[in-house]
Amino acid sequence: MTAPRVAYFPDSFHEVNGVAHTSRHFEAFARRRNLPFLTVRAGHRPQPLIEDGNVWSLELPRGILSIPLEKDLRFDPAYLRHLKQIADVLDRFQPDLIHITGPSDVGLMGAFLAHRRHLPLAASWHTNVHEYAARRADWFLRLLPKRHSATAGCKIENLALATAAWFYRKAKVLFAPNPELCALLERSTGRPCFLMPRGVDAELFHPAKRTRSLDDPVRILGFVGRLSVEKNIGLLVEIEKNLAQKQEKIQNQEKFFIVGHGGDEAWLRERLHRAEFTGVLRGEELSRAYANMDLFVFPSHTDTFGNVVLEALASGVPAIVTPDGGPRSIVRNGETGCIVPDAEFAPAIREILLDPARHAAMRQAARAYAVTASWDAVFEGVYAAYARVFPAAEQSAAAD
Repeated sequence: MTAPRVAYFPDSFHEVNGVAHTSRHFEAFARRRNLPFLTVRAGHRPQPLIEDGNVWSLELPRGILSIPLEKDLRFDPAYLRHLKQIADVLDRFQPDLIHITGPSDVGLMGAFLAHRRHLPLAASWHTNVHEYAARRADWFLRLLPKRHSATAGCKIENLALATAAWFYRKAKVLFAPNPELCALLERSTGRPCFLMPRGVDAELFHPAKRTRSLDDPVRILGFVGRLSVEKNIGLLVEIEKNLAQKQEKIQNQEKFFIVGHGGDEAWLRERLHRAEFTGVLRGEELSRAYANMDLFVFPSHTDTFGNVVLEALASGVPAIVTPDGGPRSIVRNGETGCIVPDAEFAPAIREILLDPARHAAMRQAARAYAVTASWDAVFEGVYAAYARVFPAAEQSAAAD
């Protein structure tokens, strides 16, 4: 069957997050395969429509009314002002379906246009907005009596999930990065959901990029990601305290290497005493940073996948993650890293670093697993799922 003409409306594209990372690779996949693919995205300034063979891109700016959501991510309630320009491009491109990545300003525009044009809508779930809402409400919950705060937190999370499910129910087909989320979406929306995990560039992220000696007595504990409360970065401080209290031979030889930025960076800088903060890194700088780590420490409970974990594994760096969220679907417990609750992060780090043979075996297993995950395989799966939508699009076109 001929590949459908896809108009893709991502929440973010240039920012530093999983949605943007996936979106850039999705467009690159379409370009490699010469598939008809239009990306409509937000940028810092207006750009003319770019037509690169079958792959088109339209970038329109957010305005002065946009609301900051994170350090590099905003929501523009007046994004509807671009409606005519986007509609004109869709008239020329003639998509068979529209694919959005969430209820952002761009995503809402995509959903509206799909409804208005009677086009099938596909939607990806990339962010656990319900869990984020509960964690972002911590400041409010702490003001409540202890007996009420847990109940209020659950109600906030349930309301956010119900609202998100109402929005995603507008789509005919859904995608999520792990099986648990797919099951949750199918239960809450009644729509079919397919896996859309993340891939990794195993040539860019490679153990050969390491510039430190494996015998270096300093052990680097790495973290890459947004420095904000929903990433559970407070646990990094507790890990440092716990390791410093022990008397084993690795005492005072661990150092955190923190890559990223976010609203809680100043808080973390004040409390981590043996840490280097690099800010955001990309490309070769990022690949060297991963390869020079000895363990990757990722305490998030809310990530739907955790592509940074996969990049660490590709770099030959075992990862320690929580039993919640998507990263647990990447790490093979005891083989490519450890899946442990918060209280066991420090003991797990200590056990691995005090056993060089086990550490070396984990490094090799991490790399071997990561090379099996490719972006092409991810998006081939997405196009296979589109097959459930595309026949309906053909029938609709024939009816017109």
